[in-house]
Amino acid sequence: MLEKPSYPGVDDSITWYSVLTPLLFLERAGKYFRDKRAVVYRGKRYNYDAFYKNCLRLANALKERGIKKGEKVAFIARNRPELLEAHFAIPLSGAILVPINIRLSPKEISYIVNHSESKYLFVDEPLLNSILPVKDEVKAEIILIEDEEARNEKVKELSFVSYRSFLKGVQEKRLEIPVNNEYETITINYTSGTTGLPKGVMYHHRGAFLNAITEALEHQLDVNSVYLWTLPMFHCNGWCFTWATVAVGATNVCLDKVEPSTVYKLIEENGVTHMSGAPTVYISLMEYMKRNNLKFSRKVHMLIAAAPPAPSTLKGITELGGYMCHVYGLTETYGPHSICEWRAEWDKLPLDEAARLKARQGIPYVSFEMDVFDKDGKPVPWDGKTIGEVVMRGHNVALGYYKNPERTKEAFKGGWFYSGDAAVVHPDGYIEIVDRFKDMINTGGEKVSSVKVEKVLMEIPGVKAVAVYGTPDEKWGEVVTARIETVEGVKLTDEEVIRFCRERLAHFECPKIVEFAPIPVTATGKMQKYVLRNLAKEKK
Repeated sequence: MLEKPSYPGVDDSITWYSVLTPLLFLERAGKYFRDKRAVVYRGKRYNYDAFYKNCLRLANALKERGIKKGEKVAFIARNRPELLEAHFAIPLSGAILVPINIRLSPKEISYIVNHSESKYLFVDEPLLNSILPVKDEVKAEIILIEDEEARNEKVKELSFVSYRSFLKGVQEKRLEIPVNNEYETITINYTSGTTGLPKGVMYHHRGAFLNAITEALEHQLDVNSVYLWTLPMFHCNGWCFTWATVAVGATNVCLDKVEPSTVYKLIEENGVTHMSGAPTVYISLMEYMKRNNLKFSRKVHMLIAAAPPAPSTLKGITELGGYMCHVYGLTETYGPHSICEWRAEWDKLPLDEAARLKARQGIPYVSFEMDVFDKDGKPVPWDGKTIGEVVMRGHNVALGYYKNPERTKEAFKGGWFYSGDAAVVHPDGYIEIVDRFKDMINTGGEKVSSVKVEKVLMEIPGVKAVAVYGTPDEKWGEVVTARIETVEGVKLTDEEVIRFCRERLAHFECPKIVEFAPIPVTATGKMQKYVLRNLAKEKK
């Protein structure tokens, strides 16, 4: 309930207030950007007039089928326009969107759909095989989003309602924004269950609105921007860019799969100005461009998260015409919460020094709050040495975990969200993550930062990606282990890697075991070190 100010002369009709919700962005785009290009997908283009009408059609279809306010609608899809439109259409119907990670197992997908109590599950046809093993367990009605270019032969044997049929005959009737309280839930994003079942992180309308506005502000997004969807929309709602792009009337370039050749082609053909992703996205793109003697014809603003950019990546992308911006956050903070705000005077620094500064997670976005607390809940000194835990609060922090009050109390306490990330604060106030607390390696009584070792290893020419973790050892407790992926054609030996590290690290920090093999990652590019740790324990 809104409490009106008590000053004499305040307007009682409340013309000075409106609920903050991303649905306001849809109204604006549909009204003022009707002829502006909204979406590019598989060579086809359509404007915001069509985008707006598509959203209205889906929202009305849901209402006609009896969806009630607060009920859930799940989506499992690649970065195609239907999922982008669902970010507006589903809340416009009064329902809550549940976007699902496309790389999860059938059992995990079934759990999320049923735990969220979703009434409908929209499934991208090429992903249908992820649902079929559990189709009888899933309590939601399944709607199939057809794909003429990637048909699934099993569709003929099934009786799912098609997306086309679901929308058939539905009018594009304008709907009033159904949000009364801006703290109503707009989406539930399930985290990957690395230590148990996935947790449903609840985002509210106010947070989604303000996060989208802040993304646009921090990254200079405007009506002339062109955003390439290399970041999964299901991940933190695409870091809220699903809403930010529409807020400013930018163009969304959607793609089914992130492949370097396709990414470069779309960037050049569509004048892409912005994109987001994990380091692997940029490393693969950089390698492809270098092999083919290619450069960007214009500057591309590249958001990078999950791991800081290595000096070689930073140098390579810069030479090709890209600009890398390091951001940091978690699912519980709607994606990015902090940014390594770059100062012009740092451009004159040597590359290694510039990379060291850019590797820091930086300072909170405009209007967000962040600190690093010691074990007693006090801020650590700004000395770049004292380790504490990153904490956050503000309108960009989630409401909590859906139907999981115990886990909510563990992570959200004393007015702060505790991230589980270990960090230091430098004298200029910029924070730097040294590790996840659970990823710190205890060897012979010493604590080793896996992130610190990974940064050194990424300096080795030809190293594409690296994961450092602890392997159980009877004598030392754990020994530092490095799993390395190399650039195609590059060969390294254990001895070369260890020798390189001993010239740059303390002896106890150097890897004792070196593996050359693929690194397991999540759909968003984050390394799954727990998988490697579990494999190491099994070997013992």
